[in-house]
Amino acid sequence: MKCPACGYVESKVIDSRPAEEYASIRRRRECLECQKRFTTYEVIETIPLMVIKKDQRRESFDRNKLLRGIMKACEKRSVPEEQMKKIASDIELHLQNQLQSEVPSFKIGELVMEHLKDIDEVAYVRFASVYREFKDINTFMNELKSLMMSRRKKKK
Repeated sequence: MKCPACGYVESKVIDSRPAEEYASIRRRRECLECQKRFTTYEVIETIPLMVIKKDQRRESFDRNKLLRGIMKACEKRSVPEEQMKKIASDIELHLQNQLQSEVPSFKIGELVMEHLKDIDEVAYVRFASVYREFKDINTFMNELKSLMMSRRKKKK
């Protein structure tokens, strides 16, 4: 790390502690040349994630938008807010770990449905009805049948 006082490139870390709710690390350093002390912050570098919409438009991934969709599906259900936030965090982490800069929106929708299916079936069907754009009662019934089949397989 380059000293801001003299420009020397070597320093030693005197103190290190978490900052910003563990999102970064604050380090106190001392220049090995002039002994001036300075502070640096270390943060995890993330890949900016773009979402490819159905109409091929691209927009930045928005965790809050994802969380709003999950909360809307879980509205008036007994799903704790912390669990909804965890779903959003898990999905965001999964997408970041894929190390791809672009992700189709349908993949995000499928990940949400995977999580909701195990937590609350009503929230799952609500989310699926918007996400899959059910056009009529038949597509809705097909989704319900699929859900019931997967439930039977789990019980066996």
